[in-house]
Amino acid sequence: MEKHKLPNANAVLALGILSILTCCCWGIGLILGIVALIVAKKDIVLYSENPEHFQGYSNINTGRILAIIGIVLSSLYLIFMIYLEINFTDEELKGIQENLLEKMKHQQEQE
Repeated sequence: MEKHKLPNANAVLALGILSILTCCCWGIGLILGIVALIVAKKDIVLYSENPEHFQGYSNINTGRILAIIGIVLSSLYLIFMIYLEINFTDEELKGIQENLLEKMKHQQEQE
């Protein structure tokens, strides 16, 4: 009996990778990670019903893990950005950024 690939194995893997790559894009990584988990769940159910008919479970599992990592990173980024928006004005953030740039230039001059 010939084994078939799981229908969404490569899509889940790609979505998991993209969720990590776009974790700092204001929620895009979060959305991609959630979609990857939903699609992965469908394929896991399909695989668990007839494991002898399908191959590609490792791609599903890897994509699912990457999606979870992407969701966590995206959530942390969003929480951090919301914290900055609530606690600092634009002028304060610009001041902090300029101060950091001056410190970096000063360190480079000392080396």
